[in-house]
Amino acid sequence: MLTKLLSGDSPRSVILSALLIAVLVCLAFAPFLFPGVRALETAATICIFIVLAASYDLLLGYTGIVSFAHTMFFGLGAYGVALASTHMGRGFDALIVGTVAGAVLAAILAAVIGLFSLRVRAIFFAMITLAVASAVAVLVSQMSGLTGGEDGLNYKIPRELTPAFKLMDDKLFGVRVNGKLLNYYLVFLASFALVLVMLRVVNSPFGRVLQAIRENDFRAEAIGYHVVTYRIIATCLSAAIAALAGSLYAIWLRYVGPDTTLSFEIMLDILLMVVIGGMGTIYGAILGAVLLVLAQNYLQDLMEGAVPAVEGLPLLPELLSPERWLLWLGILFILSVYFFPTGIVGRLRKPRA
Repeated sequence: MLTKLLSGDSPRSVILSALLIAVLVCLAFAPFLFPGVRALETAATICIFIVLAASYDLLLGYTGIVSFAHTMFFGLGAYGVALASTHMGRGFDALIVGTVAGAVLAAILAAVIGLFSLRVRAIFFAMITLAVASAVAVLVSQMSGLTGGEDGLNYKIPRELTPAFKLMDDKLFGVRVNGKLLNYYLVFLASFALVLVMLRVVNSPFGRVLQAIRENDFRAEAIGYHVVTYRIIATCLSAAIAALAGSLYAIWLRYVGPDTTLSFEIMLDILLMVVIGGMGTIYGAILGAVLLVLAQNYLQDLMEGAVPAVEGLPLLPELLSPERWLLWLGILFILSVYFFPTGIVGRLRKPRA
């Protein structure tokens, strides 16, 4: 049953299987295993960024297309929910309309960009997507009457998804069963479903054509596949899924702004997740997202706890200062690329000599 669900794409490694099961269990029971607001926020962010990184891997790892516009599609989904909730009120109908509108608009915009750009060489396509994404980010920042500008938008979501809504008066295993818990499981289940959809796509005949195009687009064209058409379809699918991830982010945060959805830093984070986990493997996007989000949220705390242990030693207290967490994050990334050039999944799947 599980093999059928994953479309035959088994992890092919005992360690990788154990890691994926551990991630699934931890996220599925995060409210009960890791109490506290911060832990729940981190778990929800991991779920959303798994979908976002996997959708980018569908484009980069499986199709070989380098794009810098992925956060633009992420932002379209988020702003779709925000604008619909602002103008239609705090109902589930607003969430549905905003989510669908954001995904459709992202797919259309991706198709337009692809039609005009995917015929050029890869580096030029990457530059075009960067230019379009930058233009959209500036436009969103300046249209303060519609988008809230740099301040962003605050809006209300259905009461059933907020902490004010209580499903049970008593706690369940020490956890309040309220709208916040329902909101988390909406994010988790939607993310889980989207990952399964992407697994089936990349392991379908369509996905294998994408991999053939990635390996040798001239040969794929020679045997009868219209390469540009397949690339445009992959770009649209990736954009729509990224927009759905943005919608989930907007539902969870109840706030949307340029810094939270459209910044280039998020684009770099997505790229790091895919490279660290392993390109061309949805499983790699999962592990990469988990590692990077955990590092961003808890590396400073670990460094702060390590400072007293090295007190009195030369240089180490300064180097381990929490203010230098980005330095250590960069070092960890360099080490991961050095020791895992094909990513974590690639290394774990490599047969032992």
